[in-house]
Amino acid sequence: MDPENPVVKLCAEGMQAEMEGRPDDARDLFMRAWDRATDDYEACIAAHYVARHQETPEETLRWNLEALNRAEAVDDGRIDGFRPSLYLNMGWSHEVLGDRAEAARYYTLAEKEVAGLPANGYGALVRGGIAEGRKRVGADRGELSRRNGA
Repeated sequence: MDPENPVVKLCAEGMQAEMEGRPDDARDLFMRAWDRATDDYEACIAAHYVARHQETPEETLRWNLEALNRAEAVDDGRIDGFRPSLYLNMGWSHEVLGDRAEAARYYTLAEKEVAGLPANGYGALVRGGIAEGRKRVGADRGELSRRNGA
């Protein structure tokens, strides 16, 4: 991501506000980023962060889906390294809402995309989240298909 992009800057400020324990400020900064987005790439990034501050799991899913839909409209590779995180969040949203099969599907999609992630803290965080999500929903070892009668 381009750290000089105005939407990315607002999201970075929002993440800083989160780390400082200022969730209302973070939410406001992420919404400002959403309002300022000028293309699908920027809207994808903003929606990804807006999703973090929703009052219901359904609204979180709606914003995560918005981020994913916007990402799919970007065809120049700018979101390639971001896609695993988008899938991870979709998996988490479905898991929270009780749809284990759909959660497993998104965690599996995320796992297929992680090869391009850097070997840094971000990459480790996403990889760990995917692995834990797959375990929780039984996507490893075929447990989910056995539970669903397949």
